Amino acid sequence: MEIKRVTLYHVVMRLKSPFETSYGKTVDRHCLLVKVEERSGEVGWGESPVDEGPWYSYETISTAMHVLRDYVVPWLLEKRFVEGPGGFLRLSQRARGHRMAKAGVEMALWDLRAKLEGKPLYRLIGGTKNRVDCGISIGIIGDEQRLLKAVAEFLSRGYKRIKIKVKPGWDTRPVELIRREYGEIPLQVDANAAYSLETSRPLRELDKHNLLMIEQPLDYDDLHDHAVLQSRLKTPVCLDESIKSLHDAKTALRLGSCRVINIKPARVGGLIETRLIHDYAQEMGVPVWIGGMLETGIGRAFLVAAATLENVRYPSDIGESSRYWEEDVVEPPWTLEGNGTMRVPERSGIGVDVLEERIERSTRAKILLG
Repeated sequence: MEIKRVTLYHVVMRLKSPFETSYGKTVDRHCLLVKVEERSGEVGWGESPVDEGPWYSYETISTAMHVLRDYVVPWLLEKRFVEGPGGFLRLSQRARGHRMAKAGVEMALWDLRAKLEGKPLYRLIGGTKNRVDCGISIGIIGDEQRLLKAVAEFLSRGYKRIKIKVKPGWDTRPVELIRREYGEIPLQVDANAAYSLETSRPLRELDKHNLLMIEQPLDYDDLHDHAVLQSRLKTPVCLDESIKSLHDAKTALRLGSCRVINIKPARVGGLIETRLIHDYAQEMGVPVWIGGMLETGIGRAFLVAAATLENVRYPSDIGESSRYWEEDVVEPPWTLEGNGTMRVPERSGIGVDVLEERIERSTRAKILLG
């Protein structure tokens, strides 16, 4: 494929309701959308779900735009001909790190390649399912009745798993309330690195509640202490922030740091690394699932495609467009079917139409390269 132009859009979209985790509250969601144009006139879209500041990751809108504008995209345009996402990955390795920035371009190239070959994205990456199981993530609400109301609403929508965000002071009590009210529903918690081994007593208390898993309880970069914690818990530890690459996944599983992995395609650098981590975990007998980062409908398409991989054994964090946005940037919007699944598009590429006029309305900055 011969790349003619790349456009970067710094987009800001207001969430329907604030989403709070242990590291802060999000009201306006920032992201970087990437449009790649080929000489034939075909285009591909990708998304780097970086944020305004370094909350979840050191990568931000500013760092991603800098790395793509000043280094990665010029390399791509200078090369002119690129052998799809794999060729781009080899090209971009000249810049260390910045996986979420690179993922936006890598994913756009996957969309472009799938369209050029006339194939749906999920089949191109080796997916095997035409529907994916969906779970929902509930932020830190801090109000018991509002929490129970939210759980009831999402269960009525058909979501197959409930996940709640926790932090010190909001951990055992909300789990006890949900278990008392809704019984043995599929339930897990996500701490976003809010605890240490020294403050992990509430996590041990959660052991009695038959949770599917406890996600990223300790430091965002840690593997060693998670191995110690996992040895003390019967509940599986799931790693998220700590798994940034196949190397991290191999180290974690050899150390015994977790029994489940949450793969966020953008966090690990795109769909190639997602597949490598997926395949290694499958070889080791460890299940995975796909996590999200409040993506627009463009980024959500790649979550759906990744969730079709064979070793995705738990419901993934793939909510409907209407869960987050009054108006998404794709048509049709992502919707849940009555059985708690999302249908995987069979159209070529990401399978939905990108509405550029809506993107333009939400764009704070735009850079054309090429």
